Parts: sequence; structure tokens; C-alpha cells
Amino acid sequence: MAREFAKKFYNSKAWINCREAYKQSKHGLCERCGMPGDEVHHKIHLNPDNINNPDITLNWNNLELLCMSCHSVHHMTKHSSTMPGYSFNENGDLTYTPPIKKH
Repeated sequence: MAREFAKKFYNSKAWINCREAYKQSKHGLCERCGMPGDEVHHKIHLNPDNINNPDITLNWNNLELLCMSCHSVHHMTKHSSTMPGYSFNENGDLTYTPPIKKH
């Protein structure tokens, strides 16, 4: 869901037209895995300072068509759900693995 500052942009005719044209240019396929693409992702994330800059918001060089899975992985990688040193094991249990100190 769009953050409050971006709602007007994401509902704009300019974005809707840009998004649809970009999806068509990529034949509707995720640029990372080749599955059907759902999300036109901004490589430089939108924020209140750049939301009115068409070089960021509507520039095809800043866009990437992603499937839901690749989009989720991208955002989970940047915003991990665990703290450093913690991870989920093969059983789904949260475990602590102390970092290895390099000498």
C-alpha cells in the first residue's frame, strides 16, 4: 500500500499510463525471474523529497517490472525481519548465531 505522501502520485493518470506502458514494454514478465510481472518497482524509492520529480517517478531507467515474489524478496532483503545474528532455521524457529569475529 502506498504511503500517504505518494497516494496522489500513484492514482495519477501520468503514473497509470507510465506503469502500463512499461509493463507492456517488458511483455508483462518479471525482469529478475521471467514469471508474470505484477509490480512496477522504483529502483530509487520514492520519498517526500522526490515524489514531484518526473526524472525519478516516471523515468523508465528508474523502473523495474517484478513479480510479487521478487518484489517481496527485494524489500525483505533491505528490511530484514530479524536482528543481526538471528535467523530462522529449516524448522522455522528463530535462532541466534553469534557473528564470527575476524582476527
